[in-house]
Amino acid sequence: MVESPKKPTLGLIAFIVFIDMAGIGLIVPVMPRLIMELSGEGIDRAAEIGGWLLFAYAIMQFVFSPIIGGLSDRFGRRPVLLITLAALGVDYAMMAWSPTLWWLFVGRMISGIMGATWAAANSCVADVVEPAKRGSVYGLLGGAGAAGFVLGPALGGAFGLLGDRVPFIVASVLCLIGAVYGAYALKETLPPEKRRAFSLARANPFGTMLQMAKAPLVLGCLITIFFMQFAAQSNFAVWSYYGTLQFDWAPLTIGATVALFGILLALIQGLLVGKVIDRFGAVPTAVYSLFFAIPSYLIIGFASSTEFAILGLVVGTITGLTFPAMQSLMTTRIAEDAQGELQGAIASIVSLTAILGPPAMTGVFGAYSDNVGVLFPGAPYMLATALMVAAVFTLWLTLKRHTA
Repeated sequence: MVESPKKPTLGLIAFIVFIDMAGIGLIVPVMPRLIMELSGEGIDRAAEIGGWLLFAYAIMQFVFSPIIGGLSDRFGRRPVLLITLAALGVDYAMMAWSPTLWWLFVGRMISGIMGATWAAANSCVADVVEPAKRGSVYGLLGGAGAAGFVLGPALGGAFGLLGDRVPFIVASVLCLIGAVYGAYALKETLPPEKRRAFSLARANPFGTMLQMAKAPLVLGCLITIFFMQFAAQSNFAVWSYYGTLQFDWAPLTIGATVALFGILLALIQGLLVGKVIDRFGAVPTAVYSLFFAIPSYLIIGFASSTEFAILGLVVGTITGLTFPAMQSLMTTRIAEDAQGELQGAIASIVSLTAILGPPAMTGVFGAYSDNVGVLFPGAPYMLATALMVAAVFTLWLTLKRHTA
């Protein structure tokens, strides 16, 4: 292990993850108005265009996450992180001056490519942290990302008062600051002797999955991640619509509940993951924390009041322990020269659910919004519950078979 750059490097990487997620969140509040400005359409059509922008972003992340991960295995984490972060800063600046809607589409596609820094950032943990402590550090990175996701929209709303394009400029400045500071302070975590040749046959979603399938525990965890992230799209895609239809929520309530979820998730991942894994072990932590997603979705789906819906959301934050625990288990089954490839595979799986999940969840929501004679806004959460049953069973069976 490379011990010397460990403490300052991991702190800086957490900062980079925070900036990356804050930049994504910054533009969320102003995106609808910017789309309306560039397209000349109303809010209903702007929402459809926004969906296609998200689709383009997710497709690029799905395709390029393994490439970014593979490049970090070949050239090291530092150049990949710095180049992609700097390019992301330039991209946000480009979008700030978008003259047409197509310009904005190109910008979001570039964001999807360069936003795949997640793979390289998480690979640094496996480079410098001993296996027993990785879950704790992955939790810290997850907490930094969750904090950025919470703070980003708040800053975007505030800066949006100055103009719809101002948050893009702020996001650009944040990314460029991170790149400049990283050029000065970030140390390489992957020594030359632990690097491997770049292969396009491996650096794609399908080639990467074939490599991961050689480690049954990793494959089982990736399938689990697919189920759990697909289920999570119920909150990402329909939470605001569900609350509006079921409880007549105002935008303030929607924003407050999302912020509450993000804050609790940041606290759980940032402060509790290491303690829980040290106390109970990575395997029990992963399985038992994942189980809490089942009652969470059931409570939300059948909630009779806002208070019960929030209770379900709070229960669901316990599953924030699952992902870091699984990551720490997976990294021990993958060669040191393929940690970027592993993180790229994880990012591709998450991106795939971001492509498939929203239309599936919004489709179920629409079907049971009295269109079939049944009004049941919680219907998407029943699908999420079924997916989580599959996730818990897959993870339990995988860890039972492939851990001592």
